[in-house]
Amino acid sequence: MSERGRILFVHNGKASFVAIDRAILAERWEVEDLYQPGRVPNLVKLVPAVLRSDLVFGWFASWHTFLPITLAWVLGKPSVQIVGGFDTANMPDIGYGYQQGGVRRWASRWIMRRAGRLITNSHYSRREIAANTPIPPERVTVVHHGVPDPFGPLDESLPREPLALTVGSLVKTTLMQKGHQPFVEAAGLLPEVRFVFVGKWHDEAIDRLRGLASGNVEFTGRLSDEDLQEMYRRASVYVQASRHEGFGLAVAEAMLAGCVPVVMNVTAMPEVVDGAGVLISSQDPEAVADGVRQALALGPDAHRRARERILTEFPLEIRREGIQRVVAEALDA
Repeated sequence: MSERGRILFVHNGKASFVAIDRAILAERWEVEDLYQPGRVPNLVKLVPAVLRSDLVFGWFASWHTFLPITLAWVLGKPSVQIVGGFDTANMPDIGYGYQQGGVRRWASRWIMRRAGRLITNSHYSRREIAANTPIPPERVTVVHHGVPDPFGPLDESLPREPLALTVGSLVKTTLMQKGHQPFVEAAGLLPEVRFVFVGKWHDEAIDRLRGLASGNVEFTGRLSDEDLQEMYRRASVYVQASRHEGFGLAVAEAMLAGCVPVVMNVTAMPEVVDGAGVLISSQDPEAVADGVRQALALGPDAHRRARERILTEFPLEIRREGIQRVVAEALDA
């Protein structure tokens, strides 16, 4: 039996972390979806949905949550907004983040000011919000992502390949922000290692990377969940040479499978890895390649440490407790 309260769940994508939060909410309350993939809202759906709801729950402070959060504020309804990513970043050197200025900065700050409660996914993101926006840190609750475990105990009898893996959507605007170009360029310095890029490509970015790729680089495209899990099990190293991550969920998923992470020592990634992987200080291909070498030289204990770090610090129950607590407090206020 659902508890009192109907939640309108507003999102603009079908990422796994969005689906996890929806499922967490649905354990206790009735949840209605408002999927808004573009900038132009469907008012015929939006307005009645907000009117029916007892609470509006939004993922990312962007155009899809602008009107739902605003209407909830006008009507005096409680709202919970998750922030921490492109909406709170300010990195003009790579053209990333709404807080660089303009109408997107105005819109994201409007949403954050009018949301009843704010959640972010890492302590780094809480500090970033304080640095880049007028939002006081005491308004922001940190609830780390919880990572489901589809892998089970590591089978150490299965040898891992000299394989460096990265996963993500390939778009030209994020080649450097996500570290995809340095990953491909590093492969040329380690011809004995397979470098595998998993993920859908959306524009001519794939042509650029193929032009840079050596013979030991593979682009698989999007894989099924089962095939991706198998790739995680086979890989020795997971690389996330990003300039910005609000958490780094793909890193955590790979660590659960026993991959040793190689990540940039910036934003939230050290918070996730914390001694269970290799930190690099530059996106230079040489630095990425050296990080992969270091990770490959580590023994079986490194694979166990990576998995244990996520099991201990970021279980799904932590996310469940945090999200449900904030929503329950908002409904009861």
